[in-house]
Amino acid sequence: MAVSIATNRYKRLTNLWLPVIMCMGLIFYASSITGKDIPSLFPHEDILFHGAIYAILALFFYRALKNTGSRLIRLQLFIFTVIFGFAYGASDEFHQMFTPGRDCSGFDLIVDTIGTCAGGFIGVIFYKWLK
Repeated sequence: MAVSIATNRYKRLTNLWLPVIMCMGLIFYASSITGKDIPSLFPHEDILFHGAIYAILALFFYRALKNTGSRLIRLQLFIFTVIFGFAYGASDEFHQMFTPGRDCSGFDLIVDTIGTCAGGFIGVIFYKWLK
């Protein structure tokens, strides 16, 4: 019985946090692509991609934090989500300084944070459906 409870808890935590980790891995991988190897689909595509992936990351993070037994209220969850997204965005921009053809961009960090705010806001509004 105790093993079953532990296994269920492990599966639940994995289901909640694995999407966060996978999204972070995708961002890290994309940041590792050299500048000359990034295909251009349309002008200013990076703004859309930065905002969208950080909104998705924020949704996953909000969902995981909310459902991990946290007793935080929605505003606190939103604030922690934005802090997390900003911190990961900053580490991502730092990582890009070491990738050939890429640079550390304050503008990208702002877009990452705006995307994180959007994802966190969606999480606040639709938190009942994020279980």
